[in-house]
Amino acid sequence: MNSRELWQQIMHYGEFDRIPVIHWTGWPETRERWFAEGMPRDANPHTYFDAVPNWASIGANLNLFPTFNEDVIEETDEYRIFRGHDGVVCKDWKHQSCIPHYIDFTLKTADDWPEYKKRLQPDPARLPEDLDAAIHGVERAGLPIVIGTASMMGWVRNWMGVENMSYLMYDDRDCYADMVNTLADLTCWSLDQILPGMTTIPDLGFGWEDICGKTGPLVSPMIFEDCVAPGYRKIRDKLDSYGVKLYGLDSDGFVEPLIQHWLDAGVNLQFPIERGTWKAYPEDIRRKYGKELRIVGGFDKMVLEQGRDAIDREIADRVALIREGGYLMEPDHLITPGVPLDDYRYYLDQVRTLRF
Repeated sequence: MNSRELWQQIMHYGEFDRIPVIHWTGWPETRERWFAEGMPRDANPHTYFDAVPNWASIGANLNLFPTFNEDVIEETDEYRIFRGHDGVVCKDWKHQSCIPHYIDFTLKTADDWPEYKKRLQPDPARLPEDLDAAIHGVERAGLPIVIGTASMMGWVRNWMGVENMSYLMYDDRDCYADMVNTLADLTCWSLDQILPGMTTIPDLGFGWEDICGKTGPLVSPMIFEDCVAPGYRKIRDKLDSYGVKLYGLDSDGFVEPLIQHWLDAGVNLQFPIERGTWKAYPEDIRRKYGKELRIVGGFDKMVLEQGRDAIDREIADRVALIREGGYLMEPDHLITPGVPLDDYRYYLDQVRTLRF
């Protein structure tokens, strides 16, 4: 079976004797290390590692459209301060990979929301330029097919900053709910534009959130139920109408306080389940939430810096859950610069030899 068929068997608790060998990606500094250790600069990483991507994706541009004009405020050899296409003023360092330092925001209160809302409306220009070719490309890739969904919380956090969003959720809950509803409506519009033209049903609707830190979510469960869950349910209903059975999210951090709320709203796949950051065990999550919740990730990326014995132990700890199904093991975030190329290849080779 090809990678897509194998993925389907695993995620729907069918018959499988192995798992896909998945290469996601590393930090730019990681790649520079690997180039120095012998990886050709012009190599396709998936070909080089004899590994596959997570999936093949299709979707509309669901972010701000049109974007704001970029405005450079200050620039030196080391950094740049600018108002970006999302309206956020930030300081970005030129010679290191890191999250920018956020300085100011165009979207601060409910009064500023109309300017953003008008940039989150349906528009044919949001669709891929050659939609038929894009559909054909993902359908013949032999990979799981993902259709993109908008963020219900993480994008708002990016546009406003944590402090402004936190005040808004309590000062004007109706406005926050309207933000979520606007993004959900835009997502549903995009699904109606793309899915009728596909000859195969996608395997997964998938969006990004990153709405949790090391101590928990930035949106309380109460606010989630009042303002956010209706948006997820609207998207879940639309996916259901086209036969898309899985709806997944990418959120780093301590996600567990929201998992049941996500499940109740129709989100039934979580990625990446960070073993290294908050010692989450995908086995514990499976026991607590059951087989309806699928899991991707759950391999502590920092173990890859600790040598081959540590890699073997981390893989061995995941084998029972892999065998159970509904779980795909891969590192829980980008590969770090402390990982030797040979040890990363060793990890992939060990995954390649697993049999069930």
